[in-house]
Amino acid sequence: MPRITHLSFPELRLAMRDAHKLRGYFGRVFQEHSPLLHNHLEGGELRYAYPLVQYKVIQGVPTLLGINEGATLLLDLFLQIKEIDIDGRNFPLLAKNLECQEVEVAYVEELWHYRFATLFMALNQSNFEHYLTLQPAERRKELNRLLRNHLLAALKGMGVWLEPNQRIFADANLEQHSTQFKNRRMLAFSGEFRTNLILPPLLGIGKAVSRGFGAIEPVV
Repeated sequence: MPRITHLSFPELRLAMRDAHKLRGYFGRVFQEHSPLLHNHLEGGELRYAYPLVQYKVIQGVPTLLGINEGATLLLDLFLQIKEIDIDGRNFPLLAKNLECQEVEVAYVEELWHYRFATLFMALNQSNFEHYLTLQPAERRKELNRLLRNHLLAALKGMGVWLEPNQRIFADANLEQHSTQFKNRRMLAFSGEFRTNLILPPLLGIGKAVSRGFGAIEPVV
């Protein structure tokens, strides 16, 4: 089973859009520890793999999620994290919450219900233009197809592999939004989905999950 670490700072409040600033701070201050913190290799090129350390702001609370090797990394850094600098403002961290556990991630026969706690970025530059040409019913089918692909990428990133006869089902009810990403306007989505997978809370699904997009929560 994958191992997940949640590290949050409950006394600090940030805007959801500040998640990438968390990534910038930790990637800069602890850059010698591991490329997982900033998803760049030693030569500066991008690490093209599912991010094993993800930075999120959930209901105002800055939260880091580590997976497997990333989970161990956050445990190792826990005592060294004493402050955060955001836009030149220094925030002492007087309280830190740390949870680390093995979690169930599985293909199942029944459907599980999730919601996006942060915006889901489904599209990239190559399929964005195609998406805009589609009619509403076709757009929903395309988003479901992309969601299945992103779910599969997350499973592989956690080291979970499906059998050849196991097919991911995903049916989403999403609302389209415009958001700022790397100084560009992009489409992203809020809403809920059902799938035949058991997934851990706050796992990132989609693009830019290291920057806080696509964090999921179970709907109970």
